[in-house]
Amino acid sequence: MSSLSDRVSLLRRTLQGIQIPPELSMRMSGYFEEIERLQNDIAAQVHIEQLLDYIDWIVNLPWNAKSVDAIDIAKATEMLNKNHYGMQSVKDKIIEYLAVLKLQQEKGIEEKELKNGDTGMVHGMLARRAPILCLIGLVGTGKTTLAKSVAEAMGRKFIRIPFGGLSDSLDLRGQSRVRPDAEIGLILKGLRYAGTRNPVMLLDEVDRVAEHARGDIMGVLVELLDPEQNKAFTDHYLDYPFDLSDVLFIATANNTTNISTAVLDRLEVIQMPSYSDQEKITIAREYVLPELLRSSGLTKENLTIDDAVWPKLVRPLGYDAGIRSIERTINGVCRKVARAIVEGKGKTYHITEENVKEYVETY
Repeated sequence: MSSLSDRVSLLRRTLQGIQIPPELSMRMSGYFEEIERLQNDIAAQVHIEQLLDYIDWIVNLPWNAKSVDAIDIAKATEMLNKNHYGMQSVKDKIIEYLAVLKLQQEKGIEEKELKNGDTGMVHGMLARRAPILCLIGLVGTGKTTLAKSVAEAMGRKFIRIPFGGLSDSLDLRGQSRVRPDAEIGLILKGLRYAGTRNPVMLLDEVDRVAEHARGDIMGVLVELLDPEQNKAFTDHYLDYPFDLSDVLFIATANNTTNISTAVLDRLEVIQMPSYSDQEKITIAREYVLPELLRSSGLTKENLTIDDAVWPKLVRPLGYDAGIRSIERTINGVCRKVARAIVEGKGKTYHITEENVKEYVETY
């Protein structure tokens, strides 16, 4: 019972230190009274645990916590160029998008200052009708990393919600607590993990949900992306509206075929181009190889690759729009070299057209 009492005391102290809606505060008080009344009833222990889990979610959601937006267009441009090779048209659109957000933020601050007569800066204000980006492109073209770059450029936390294979809209919206195994939905789980109510939330692969659940899931997406609806998003587990209007949503998909018209109407589509072979070679040589060397415990002295070999590494299994294939190929080379070094066969390896077959199995 001491552990139960300790947990109740901790939750009470946590609740006293935060601001939550008055209705929820009254609900929590009632639950604490119920827990005290039932704590000596062995048969009620499961019910008490469910109440404590619910209270834990309430006190740990970011009802008021927000990160400060710090949009610096020059730094954002520098970061995009550093993290992403090529794709200039896409990067231009991202920068334009960030510029709009910055102007909307500044306009919101000005309007609030005029309204309140307060000359102090109001951080994090953002127009609620900012466009919602949807990055469309084949696997490996950099959609997720671009979304991360947007979050980094804004100084916001980044949360990824995977939609690939999602088979139930309740996974997003949560399950009613009348079910003994009820869980809160992925959206509010993401917010708790972020610790702020204004993260960049990536809705990844929204076109790859299970066919039988597509209609229901698209319905939830409409609610998430519509500023008139997401300011009172209700998770079935929470059973209380949560304001998502400060969340910056970004969606990705391989194509738009399986995305409903209602969802597409709320998105600004950016088409991700496929990489040319020369672009893949540059990315692999300048970005992928150094990172894989580091993660494999190797140095640039341990492994070098002849310039003439790179064209052979680009298409070991045929055409690939992204860089996943060449990443896997180089990773395989790094593993073979790491094994050879550990086995004492040498410290330095140079891949040439003559010995590439020893390191790449497709040749």
